[in-house]
Amino acid sequence: QVQVVESGGGLVQTGGSLRLSCVVSGRTFSRSAMGWFRQAPGKAREFVASIWSGGLTNYADSVKGRCAISRDNAKNTVYLQMSSLKPEDTAVYYCAVGRAEWGSSLSNNYEAWGQGTQVTVSS
Repeated sequence: QVQVVESGGGLVQTGGSLRLSCVVSGRTFSRSAMGWFRQAPGKAREFVASIWSGGLTNYADSVKGRCAISRDNAKNTVYLQMSSLKPEDTAVYYCAVGRAEWGSSLSNNYEAWGQGTQVTVSS
């Protein structure tokens, strides 16, 4: 059984930074793409970033240049470094394990999800 556990969320002021972490167990992590999604109150879940098993990355336009996704296969962990945060980045952030080695912006291409970690950016 795949387990996905996010951490690192919190309250930060506009312009601040946060690093989210996600630890995966029960899956060959190194052969899985990983993704970060977010869901703000009253809005649909949206793609934030993905990283292929080989390290290729992709970002939503809304976070491009402000976020960096990375992975440490030795620790079964994926990170999302966020900087220059804005109030519109406020959301619950979810980590997801891909069905394959290639990344995707589509949630249907992910098979295991964490419970989420809250990020709140104050103005």
